[in-house]
Amino acid sequence: MITPHRTPFFLPLLFPSLLWRVPTKANELYLTFDDGPVTGPTEFALQALATFSAKATFFCIGDNIRKHPDIFKRILMQGHAVGNHTFNHLNGWKNTVNHYIHNIKTCDTEMVKSLGTQKTTFITDLFRPPYGRITPKQIQLLKSDYRIVMWDVLSVDYNKDLSPEACLRNTIRAARPGSIIVFHDSVKAEKNMTYALPRVLDHFTNEGFVFKSLHG
Repeated sequence: MITPHRTPFFLPLLFPSLLWRVPTKANELYLTFDDGPVTGPTEFALQALATFSAKATFFCIGDNIRKHPDIFKRILMQGHAVGNHTFNHLNGWKNTVNHYIHNIKTCDTEMVKSLGTQKTTFITDLFRPPYGRITPKQIQLLKSDYRIVMWDVLSVDYNKDLSPEACLRNTIRAARPGSIIVFHDSVKAEKNMTYALPRVLDHFTNEGFVFKSLHG
């Protein structure tokens, strides 16, 4: 099955309450990273972003925050936004509404816990469903508390059959002003992400684009 790099036009029409792309004509892009924080890939992403003075948004798995609280803190200390990606990377289509929402709240709790004395100043309302899979009922119950963020461009960096060069080329071709671009700071995506990310940053910086975060 071929995964498109640009989100099909009809999905935002079917689910207009979700954020697919930032409405702007300015040369702005919104890099996002799913599935961290993880030793190695997340640290690489942070260094690449710092090299280009770029900001991004990290959608974190609660159990990975528990395992790597120092890396989670580093994301925030470097001025990036963070969002909730459930505690256990749950597929919304395969879980009951109650279990799914409880898992999201558990991730929120872990975020606060990891920050210790800094927790009183921390809050995020950003949420991205793992795999992009979420039911209308789950959307209905979550949208009053969260901005549910999808994407305009998927790098498909997790696909081991996709070469790093193709990952880069397809991501550049699909991006446009206001695009929300998905990379993964995970071991699975590391080969493609570490190749494509700095080159995407370099390409669009040279084209006059600014990389911003989605502030919660």
